[in-house]
Amino acid sequence: MGALSHIRVLDLTRVLAGPWCAQTLADFGADVIKIERPEVGDDTRHWGPPYLRTPEGTDTREAAYYLAANRNKRSVTVDIGSPEGQQIIRELAAQSDVVLENYKVGQLKKYGLDYESLKQVKPDLIYCSVTGFGQTGPYASRAGYDFIVQGIGGFMSITGERDGQPGGGPQKAGVAIADLMTGMYSTIAVLTALTHRDRTGEGQYIDMALLDVQVAMLANMNTNYLASGQPPVRWGNAHPNIVPYQTFQTSDGWIIVAVGNDGQFRKFVDVGGRPELADDERFATNPARVRNRDILVPILAEMVRLQGKQQWIAALEAAGVPCGPINDLNEVFENEQVVARGMQVDLPHPSGGTVKLVRNPIKMTGTPPRALSHPPLLGEHTEHVLHDVLGYDAEKIAGLRGKSVI
Repeated sequence: MGALSHIRVLDLTRVLAGPWCAQTLADFGADVIKIERPEVGDDTRHWGPPYLRTPEGTDTREAAYYLAANRNKRSVTVDIGSPEGQQIIRELAAQSDVVLENYKVGQLKKYGLDYESLKQVKPDLIYCSVTGFGQTGPYASRAGYDFIVQGIGGFMSITGERDGQPGGGPQKAGVAIADLMTGMYSTIAVLTALTHRDRTGEGQYIDMALLDVQVAMLANMNTNYLASGQPPVRWGNAHPNIVPYQTFQTSDGWIIVAVGNDGQFRKFVDVGGRPELADDERFATNPARVRNRDILVPILAEMVRLQGKQQWIAALEAAGVPCGPINDLNEVFENEQVVARGMQVDLPHPSGGTVKLVRNPIKMTGTPPRALSHPPLLGEHTEHVLHDVLGYDAEKIAGLRGKSVI
């Protein structure tokens, strides 16, 4: 029994931001009913390869992208474009605590499935809409894509190698950070609204926008700009105020060296066999190193290339110099700390094998999140939910299936 096992979530979302929120709630025990289009399902089911494979090596056509954001849920297929499908959604909403949706602004209103309509059948309903730009403002009707939002929201202006350097220019993140952070902020909003409901009996509407989240998550970069009036620029893997605080290429891979003070710099160059650099007035202090960055960094880069990644990390850790490797994901999941923390979980799958997923990172003593069930097959729980939650009998379910409503 999870901390949210008393909560039912009707999940009308697809792709990543909404499903990420729903999966987080499901990890804590919420009963998440994922509504999908008959025969098609969530867009991400088809965003492959790679796909999950059976023990015999056959593709299941369950894309890895879909698997990342949909464990612990029940899948129900409903055509919400049909009157019968709309009635199913209304009945499920009446039996739910939370509705999540990420349709275009106003699209669900024409089906009678918007907040104002559904709160008539469930007055204390928590209804969370996730869109690219929110329900108001001149961009409200635009489709929101994470990549575009990373650009509009300023993230790419501070991410990437410096202009004028090889490979210089704006760069997106390696994962859809606006989607993922919107999913997390949405989770916080839903839990806050549920707490308010439990105290007052009042439901409410939540308006989440990828662009709002992308702007908010720039944190100190925002306040740097607001305090100075100067937009921050890209520094790649370097730091604007500390040198050396960046990546270096070793003889067999890359490492990060994060020198935070002059003593650490002396230890760094001692390990590298260049102790004289710490006594050079151009490099002896951090302000001097920042001023002479373009002279010092090539010297350090040549020094680091003389040894391998593991040699450097072992020596720098022994000397007390902050450092670390840049691992690929094979190395990540073999890392002893990641293994010790149990970050990979394997769940049984109807294919006959297992699906390998990443554990929710939250650790709690009393009510920890759990990965209990595989990301559902398309429509895997349709009949079960319609029967157990709504009380539909076999004849009614068969009739709906015959009309392609489910």
